[in-house]
Amino acid sequence: MKLFFATLILAGLISCSRKPDAKEFLTYYEKSGYLKTPHYDATIDFCKKMAEASPYLSFTTFGESPRGLGLPLLIADKNQNFSIEEVRHTDNIVVLIQACIHAGESEGKDAGMMLMRDIAVLQKYPELLEHVTILFIPIFNVDGHERFSAFNRINQNGPMEMGWRTTAKNLNLNRDFMKADAPEMRDWLKLYNMWLPEFFFDCHTTDGADYQYTLTYGLEVSGNTEAKLSNWMKNIYMKDIEQKMKEQDVLIFPYVGFRNWHDPRSGLESWVAPPMLGDGYAAVQNRASLLIETHMLKDYKTRVNATYEILKQSLITLNKEYKNLKQLVKSADEYTASAEFRKTAFPLSFKQSKDSEMVSFKGFAYTSEKSDLSGGEWFKYSQTPQEWKIPYFNKQVIAEKAMIPEAYIIPPEWQSVISRLDLHGIKYRKLKQSQKFKVVSYIFKNVIFSNKSYEGRQRVQKFDMDEITEDRKYPIGSVIVQCNQRTARVIAHMFEPKAYDSFVNWGFFSSIFEQKEYGESYVLEPLARKMLANDAKLKTEFEKKMEEDKEFAESPEAILNWFYLRSEYRDKQINIYPVGKLY
Repeated sequence: MKLFFATLILAGLISCSRKPDAKEFLTYYEKSGYLKTPHYDATIDFCKKMAEASPYLSFTTFGESPRGLGLPLLIADKNQNFSIEEVRHTDNIVVLIQACIHAGESEGKDAGMMLMRDIAVLQKYPELLEHVTILFIPIFNVDGHERFSAFNRINQNGPMEMGWRTTAKNLNLNRDFMKADAPEMRDWLKLYNMWLPEFFFDCHTTDGADYQYTLTYGLEVSGNTEAKLSNWMKNIYMKDIEQKMKEQDVLIFPYVGFRNWHDPRSGLESWVAPPMLGDGYAAVQNRASLLIETHMLKDYKTRVNATYEILKQSLITLNKEYKNLKQLVKSADEYTASAEFRKTAFPLSFKQSKDSEMVSFKGFAYTSEKSDLSGGEWFKYSQTPQEWKIPYFNKQVIAEKAMIPEAYIIPPEWQSVISRLDLHGIKYRKLKQSQKFKVVSYIFKNVIFSNKSYEGRQRVQKFDMDEITEDRKYPIGSVIVQCNQRTARVIAHMFEPKAYDSFVNWGFFSSIFEQKEYGESYVLEPLARKMLANDAKLKTEFEKKMEEDKEFAESPEAILNWFYLRSEYRDKQINIYPVGKLY
C-alpha cells in the first residue's frame, strides 16, 4: 500500500513538472493564420487555461460591465504573489498592460496573451518576471468588444472581425479616466489606485496618414510628469527601447499628428495628454507609461508582432531598471506631497510652441487633389517609400496654471464630486460641525456651453473668472481635501476650473450658472429708474451696453433683467464656485 501511494505521488510530481506542449497553447489568433481575434468567451477560456497550467499566473475579474460581463485580469508573478500586499513586501515593480479599451483595436489582447503564455506557461522568458509583477487586462471595454463585426473599423487592415470603439452606453473609456462616468472605469480606477503600477502600457491602433512606421509611441515627457521621472522615460527607458526595436527590425516613431490632417509633409506635431486619457492619467499619478499605437494600414500580423515585441523589450528594460524606476516613483510621490511642490504655479494645460526642429520621416509618396465629389482634399497614397526632412513641433508651453492651496473644501451637497475622491485614491476628511473659513475662490462670467453632447455631457466650453477672497460658512459634512498627499496633481486637475479635465469643464457644477429668480416688469420698471438716478457709474455702463449690444437693446426682458442682476435682490451665489481654497 505504501508503494502504491508513493507511486501516485511520484506520478503527480512528474505530471506537474511536465513541460506544457506549445501546440496545446496556440492562441485563437495563431490558429486562424494570424487573421482573427477571439470573442470574449474564447479570450477568457484561454486566460483561465493558462492560469491552470502555470503556478505563476492567476486569473480573476476586477469588476463587471453594465451587461454583466466580468472585467478580466491576469496576474503574473514568479513568487505566486497575487495580491498587492504580498507584492509590496518584495522589491518587484508592478506593470499594467491594458488592451481593448477601444475594443476594435485588439493587437494588445492577442500580443499580450502570447507574451503571458511565453513567459509563464511555456517559460521561454521566465527572467521577465524576475523583478516585475504583471497585471494584464486583455479586454477592458468588454461590452463594446462583443459588438463584433467586419465593418467596425473602416480605416483598419484586419483582423477579419473586431469589437466596437465605445461601451454599450456609447462612452469612450479613453475619455473617462478623470470624470469616471462609466461603471467599467470606476472599477478600473479602484484596481489602479489599489495596485498603483509603476509602469502602464495602453495598447491602441492609430488612424491618420499612411507611412512606413509599424508602431508609434507616446510618452508624457512635456511638462505634466515630475521632471526626474520624465527624464528617465525619455533618456533611459525610451533610448533603450528605440535601440532594441531597431535591432528587431521594427520601425517606430513618436506618436504624432499632422499640421494638415493626412498630409505628413505639412509638418508633425505632438501634444500633452490630458488626464482624461490613460497616459495622461498615469502622468498626474506620478507613474510612467507608454502609449502604443500600431499603424492601422499594416496587416494584422505585423501589428500584433510589433506590439508583442515592444512589450517584451520593455519588460527586459524594466527588469534592469526596476530599482531606479521604483525610487523615481517614490521620490515623485514625496515631492508632490511636499510644501515645496506648492510654492510655484502648477501647469494645468499646455499649448504647442511655435518652435520646431527638422526631423527625418519615413513616408510613402502621395498626391493630393480636389475631390469632384466632396469638394475636399483627396489624398492618394502610393507604395513608393520616401523619406522627408520636415518640421516637428514637439515643444510645449504652459497655457494655464494655478497656485495649489493647502486644501480645497467642498460643500456636502456636491456628492457627485465627492464620490469620485475615493476612486482616485484621494484622502479627505469631513467636517463634524459647521465652520467658517476664509477662502479663495472664483466668480465666473461669460460662460459658454458646448452646443452638443460630448461623452454624455455638455461641457463648459469657455468662461472667464475672477479670483475672490471671502469668509464662508461650510456646513457639517463638508469635505476638506488636503494637498499634502501624493495625489495633489489629480486634485488640482479636478478642482482648478481652468484645467481641461476640471469638474467645472465636465459640467459637474453647471447648475451654479443658472438664474432661478427673476423680477416682474411692473416691479423692475420703477426700480431700474431709481437705480439709474442714484448711480451715475451704473447709468454710464447701461448706456454703453445699449449702444454696443443691438440684440440687448431690442429686448425689454434682457434690459430689465440686467437691472435685476445688479440690484440687491439678485442671487448673490450665482456664478460663484462653491469649492474654496484654503491657504
